[in-house]
Amino acid sequence: MAKRNHDEVEAGADAGGPKPPKAYKNNDFLNSTEARLIRIMCELEEPKERLNANSVDNIVMFFGSARAKPKDQYEAAVKEAEAKAKANPDDAKIQAALVRLKKQEFLVGMFDVVRETCRLLSEWSMKRSKQGLPEYHVGTGGGPGMMAAANEGAAQAKGKSIGLGISVPFEDGLNPYVTPELGFEFHYFFTRKFWMAFKCMGLVVAPGGFGTCDELFELLTLMQTGKIKRQLPIVLIGKKFWKDCIQWDAFVHYGMISDWDAQQLRFADTAEEAMQHLIEGIEALEKADKK
Repeated sequence: MAKRNHDEVEAGADAGGPKPPKAYKNNDFLNSTEARLIRIMCELEEPKERLNANSVDNIVMFFGSARAKPKDQYEAAVKEAEAKAKANPDDAKIQAALVRLKKQEFLVGMFDVVRETCRLLSEWSMKRSKQGLPEYHVGTGGGPGMMAAANEGAAQAKGKSIGLGISVPFEDGLNPYVTPELGFEFHYFFTRKFWMAFKCMGLVVAPGGFGTCDELFELLTLMQTGKIKRQLPIVLIGKKFWKDCIQWDAFVHYGMISDWDAQQLRFADTAEEAMQHLIEGIEALEKADKK
């Protein structure tokens, strides 16, 4: 191949050579299969940096159904579903949706309990903070329903709350009550679950479906296996719901869990009951940490 003379080299320099992006600024690469581990690392490291920057050390996680609504929204939803069912009497799917919605009426009261519990928790935490004691922040999955109730309760008390959101088709971003600087949007469920557990110092679970039960049993398993070494307070809101849906005593009867595993669960129907269980559990944790 013929050598380029000096004039040709200078002309090429004036025209400008290729200017590829640096690897960490190459969006095509960062969103590729090959860069999956980098994306996972981002979802592990970025939340840590932001939580630490906002002095969030202790989180009480609140789980529950995304379908729950406050009374006015529930009544409006029923009215709309009834009109739709009336206009489509032969549509089995629409009729079934109305029946299912009416079954969820009990969630209205539970929504109020969750919201009030988070208001009380945030007020209690801020009062402790003024005395130089550790703060405890409300944390949720960031979505609608019971998650919004929890974040709203914290906002009513002017407290900060965390929203650990996930990109799924049926949830459109975070609810408006999440503290903006503490709102996260995850792509991977397992990185989201890691952050639900890592700073968790208490767990409150309202009625919910498979997703709620998955999150509850994840933390119970981590505690049972010693991956979470503290005995976190666990409060289940809605005594009848949880005892109807899960026969906890049967697990003990068949030897699948110990008496202690079952006895660590606390049940509550009111915000006051839930707060009593939380305070007792948190204070026991703090006492154990001092030993």
